[in-house]
Formats: sequence, structure tokens, C-alpha cells
Amino acid sequence: MESLLIPFQYEYMQKAMFVSALIGGVCAVLSCFITLKGWSLMGDALSHSIVPGVSLAYLAGIPFSLGAFLAGLLAAGGMAFVKSHTRIREDAVIGIVFTTFFALGLLLISLYPSNINLKTIVFGNILGISDPDTLQVLIISAITLLVLGCKWKDMLLFCFDANQARSIGLNVRLLHITLLGLLSATAVAALQTVGACLVVAMLVTPGATAYLLTDRFGKMMGLACSMGAGCSFLGAYISYFLNGSTGGCIVVLQTLIFLAALVFAPKHGLLASRAKRQGATLSHAST
Repeated sequence: MESLLIPFQYEYMQKAMFVSALIGGVCAVLSCFITLKGWSLMGDALSHSIVPGVSLAYLAGIPFSLGAFLAGLLAAGGMAFVKSHTRIREDAVIGIVFTTFFALGLLLISLYPSNINLKTIVFGNILGISDPDTLQVLIISAITLLVLGCKWKDMLLFCFDANQARSIGLNVRLLHITLLGLLSATAVAALQTVGACLVVAMLVTPGATAYLLTDRFGKMMGLACSMGAGCSFLGAYISYFLNGSTGGCIVVLQTLIFLAALVFAPKHGLLASRAKRQGATLSHAST
């Protein structure tokens, strides 16, 4: 029994579990809006697009987080510009932009060797997170939750039906920019936890899982936040005993819960859908 408490004896593990739970919960809340808006690929794009920002920030001598955030905004702006001025579909635009930015980041890192660890950027290093990085995560999380808490109803309508939001006088462009900004900032914060490759899972999976479990958005956010924070805390805890990737443990746990919801969700699960089809078939046969 005492061996199960060993991770709590180390300060770096306490910090890792706390920060993982915090950013996991914030990503999960944001994932509800992304799921409703259909921006899953956008989260993937921004998480990869911040890589050149980190490299350029090092060369310019500015904080990595600022460079990553600006790169994310630039990528989002580039996607919006190309989509609005060409006939190319949005998924193709996202694929072109994020692969270009990611490749540019890899090229810059190879051309200008530095103390930037590519493996840390791609896979994260929550066990080695510093106090300034922890403070950065706290600030980003607080701002994100504050904005969403004040504007969640407007954001909900914008994500569900932008035309309806525009017709009642909401500033759709501002809401669009705000959501992209929060997405970019959260991707930067999650970079330390799971890395660029797995950020998209934290920004999509909890919301998608909660979407299967409820039809009420408020309840969806609560479920997603609980799953995101719980899986992140437990994933960091389990990674100590497995001596494996913390980000990998977190995402695998989230995926397992998603698969369980996919099968057993009371209304939208596979078993429930099958039962409905059988019931409809029997009803049709009896008539």
C-alpha cells in the first residue's frame, strides 16, 4: 500500500500531476467547443504550427511561449486567408499550412542548433517542467477559463450556428479570433505536458467522449473537464510506475474512456443504437 504513495513523496511528481490535471481540464473544456464547431483538425494544425515559433523565439532571445503563441496565431490567420481567397477545401488548407509550419520548424532547428530539444517539443517533458513554465500554465489556464466562463453562451451559439449568432448581433469575427487565440494559447501550455504530437488528443478526445454521453452542453463541459483532469492526473501518476511517456499514458487513458463511451453510452453508444434498430425492426414487423 505504501508503495502506491511513493510518487507523492517527490516534488517533481507532485508538480507533474498537478500541472497535468490543470491543463488537462482546461483542454477538455475547450474541446467541447472544438467538437461542436468541428475544428478537430484545427487543434492538430495549431499544435504542430507552434514548432517554428519556438525556434525563432530562441534565435530572437524572447520567451519560447511567446514565439509559439505568435506562430499559432500566424498559422490560424494563414489558414483563414487561404480558405477565404481560394476554392480549396478547409481540410486541405489546414493540412497544407500545418505541415508547412512543422517542416519549417524542423528545418530551423536543424540549421541553427541550440539547446532546444526536438524530442521535448514533439513529445513533451512534464516531469522536467520548471517553475516559470508552471506559472505560465497557470496564467494561460486562468485566462482561458475566465474568458470561457464569461462568454461561453456566445461561444456556444457561434460554434453551433455562426449565422444565427450573426443575426442576433454577436460579433462573429471577434468570437472566431477569440476561440483561435484560446486554442493557440492552450496548445502552447499543453506542449510541455504531452508535446506537439499529442496536444490534439487532449483538445478533442474529452469533448468527443462527453458528446456521446449527454445532449446538454453544460453537462458536457462538466463531464469533459472531469475526464480531462482525472485522466491527466492519473496518467502522470501511472507513468511513474511504468517508467513510460507521461503524455502517452494520459492520451491512452482518455482513449480507453472514449472507447467505453462509444460502446456503452446510454443514448448514443453502439449498443444503444443497436437496441434502437432492433426495437424499430420489431415494431415495424408487428405492424
